[in-house]
Amino acid sequence: MFTGLIEEVGTLRGVSSSGEGMVLHINASGIMDDLKIGDSVSVNGVCLTATSLSDHGFTADVMPQTYRNTTLKELKTGSRINLERAMAAGGRFGGHIVQGHADGTGTIKSVKRDQNAVVFEIAPARKSLFKFIIPKGSITIDGISLTVAVASPSSFTVSIIPHTLAQTVLADKRAGDSVNLECDVLGKYVDHLLRYGSSPQNEEDREEAEGSRISTEFLAANGFL
Repeated sequence: MFTGLIEEVGTLRGVSSSGEGMVLHINASGIMDDLKIGDSVSVNGVCLTATSLSDHGFTADVMPQTYRNTTLKELKTGSRINLERAMAAGGRFGGHIVQGHADGTGTIKSVKRDQNAVVFEIAPARKSLFKFIIPKGSITIDGISLTVAVASPSSFTVSIIPHTLAQTVLADKRAGDSVNLECDVLGKYVDHLLRYGSSPQNEEDREEAEGSRISTEFLAANGFL
């Protein structure tokens, strides 16, 4: 589990590819002091496993499913990368619950300055994500824990303070770029429980399904009536 507070911006040293399988060679320093082989690392919001360590960084495998459903396939040698180690049990919980399991990608529609902040407008690639994106709710963008400012039927905005911009790869992003999105896990669990047994279970059918409805039978069975 992660918190969405980026510890370090690393650099992609190189990529070894075989079809849709990849090995990322990542330069890092700040997170290396206690990183061990087998540890989880959030790489631009995607939970990967450190498979080897060196004096300058680590490697991580990317399997085909992750390749297809995230922006990791777009990384090039020299790309800057948001990095976060898994949360320590005794650490402060400064962001929100982040699993590193990207729900999909989004496209940056615009980047605009608003006095001391920068506002990013993002359009998710999948319409099924919109039900989890609510004003003042949490969302993870490339591994960064952020708060939704405004949500519309086609996009949402987040407002970035100068510190976050300076300490993450958001400073490199422009309109048209893609980002990894992870919605709040609590909302996803509630949605699944309400739909379980009565809703389409494959993603294509879920895209077309209507929103969840809480029936009086459900409320009675769970002691609310």
